[in-house]
Amino acid sequence: MARRLESDRILFGTAVILVLFGALMVFSASAVLASERFGNSYHFLIRQVIWAAVGLGLMFVAMHFEYRRLASPSVIFPAMGLQFVLLVVVLFADRTHNAHRWLHLGAASFQPSELSKIVLVVFLAYFLSLRQGDVNDWKQTLLPIGMVSGASVALVVMEPDLGTSLALALIVAAMLFAAGLRLAYFAFGALAALPVLYLLIFHVGYRQRRVMAFLDPYSDPLGKGFQIIQSFIAVGTGGIDGVGLMDGKQKLFYLPEPHTDFIFAVIGEELGFIGALFVLGLFGVVLWRGLRAAAHSNDEFGRLLAIGLTVMLVGQALVNISVVLGLMPTKGIPLPLISYGGSSLVMSLLAVGILLNISQQSS
Repeated sequence: MARRLESDRILFGTAVILVLFGALMVFSASAVLASERFGNSYHFLIRQVIWAAVGLGLMFVAMHFEYRRLASPSVIFPAMGLQFVLLVVVLFADRTHNAHRWLHLGAASFQPSELSKIVLVVFLAYFLSLRQGDVNDWKQTLLPIGMVSGASVALVVMEPDLGTSLALALIVAAMLFAAGLRLAYFAFGALAALPVLYLLIFHVGYRQRRVMAFLDPYSDPLGKGFQIIQSFIAVGTGGIDGVGLMDGKQKLFYLPEPHTDFIFAVIGEELGFIGALFVLGLFGVVLWRGLRAAAHSNDEFGRLLAIGLTVMLVGQALVNISVVLGLMPTKGIPLPLISYGGSSLVMSLLAVGILLNISQQSS
């Protein structure tokens, strides 16, 4: 008798809670801003709910789509081709916020780099599962991975989007580590990356200023240090239990991007340490259930796929929260499943759906 497949209810429930909580906080963070810009305080909330519905639909589809079907050249190589085409096309699109990150489709927009995360995870899981036992072969394994991953990262850097490119690099490193790559290769890779990072940061004016603001934000309190200082004020004002939902002040044209990259600061101000801990706890559950799905997977492809998707979600969350708390220089990275933004929300829910399918198939 065939075993009945059951979804991971804990992971499913956690994802839904994060999405609903995110919609609530997007409205709280953006209502005044939306009313000022568009004359409708529900503008961002309505769009977030629509994207959430699309993402939840994709999550349900992915839950019932056999994940092993992804481990096929007929799926992976067209997907890789599509993401490379989109990453090139977006470089010629209109600039938004001084960057070529979005493809505009009428009233909607799409960020190809968000798709690249999932495509890269699937490719690496497939390729590393084929090379199981030979992951340390630099010519047959590491060179092809370096070429594909390097091309993806380089195109994202050109947008420019150094934050997302570093997130892609983190995913690659985590999956190679899980596949058994020797630590010596990581040391060589880090040494090779240092001069590149130096050039990308200290030879690009605004990035250099961001690093200087990170080291001493009060040296330029009205310039590059303004955003992180306002974030500090928001989080510090919240105290233990916050000033109350909808009652935050920093979102009132003090804190830039309060509904996107710095929504965690709004959470900290309005819901306090308790609210911030609630969010961290939810992502802790995602980490636990994602790694559990990987540990119980019946095949190497599923194990690596689950690890990559988990690192994609939780790693990005930790980077976003670290930026808000001043533990890292400012980067334009949203908080998965919570921040306003269709591309991030839809791709994050698709990732959760694949994780749920892996957990169904696990032993």
